[in-house]
Amino acid sequence: MTGNTDADGEDRIDTDGEPGLPGDLDERIRDHSAGDEQEGIPFVGAGPGDPRLLTVAGKELLEDADLVVHAGSLVNSELLEAYCDDADLVNSVGKDLEELVPLMRDAYEEGRTVVRLHSGDPAIYGAALEQMDALESEGVPTYFVPGVTSAFAASATLRTQLTLNEVANHVAFTRPQGKTLSEEEDHVSEFVEMGDVTTCIYLGTHAVRETMERLLADGHDPETPVAVVYHASWPDEDVIVGTIDDIADRVEAAGYRASALVVIGEAVTGAGYERSYLYGDWANRGSNDADEAESD
Repeated sequence: MTGNTDADGEDRIDTDGEPGLPGDLDERIRDHSAGDEQEGIPFVGAGPGDPRLLTVAGKELLEDADLVVHAGSLVNSELLEAYCDDADLVNSVGKDLEELVPLMRDAYEEGRTVVRLHSGDPAIYGAALEQMDALESEGVPTYFVPGVTSAFAASATLRTQLTLNEVANHVAFTRPQGKTLSEEEDHVSEFVEMGDVTTCIYLGTHAVRETMERLLADGHDPETPVAVVYHASWPDEDVIVGTIDDIADRVEAAGYRASALVVIGEAVTGAGYERSYLYGDWANRGSNDADEAESD
């Protein structure tokens, strides 16, 4: 496509993102917050799968849409049937920016209400910003509408927290090395080594064995808990629980090669945590001490 060009004459759609400075932030961040109704094409997070886990804002936008460009089988067809009856549906799988951007731009300029629907949350491995930048360069405003990411659905399915007092103080969203990520950019082992991190691996179902073998080679405890949640919140959801030592065998026996979230860490079991200071008598120790001091 032709389109607006940057100062150096390169078409915006073909230009890789370059580092920016705080002063380069979009002025609209001072005008709108997440959840606001805004002008332009919303990039909506469909959530992990269950249509009921779509946000209210996402539901309203889909029900009002004339055109919904969606992420194919990554979005539950039940969600599309429930909320997109009056919209034309376009599957984005197999289409590049040169096809998607004019499609959405032209529909928007014709006065149609357009929604770009991503799975989970578009801010997590969604490749949304490159589409948004390309649309913005064509004069079409865009904005994010958050969704529930699969790590949160997996946590709910496992009936545990991703953070647990004295067990896991941090959460890492990551992916394993492969075509997109080099060996130097793969930090899974580093996160696991920290001990108090719940490591959530996206886009890594096909690489469970390779990932676990690297963790074992790096000397991590083979008994570290691991859960693999396939299609979290979908009707065919499945949960496989094991350890760094045996989870690969279990996943391969189940036959899963995609669409699962891998969770590594002690928080998987929901055990061994310390009670927080939020509840119980000990939560009020500070205020009680102050009251006693005042009464002396």
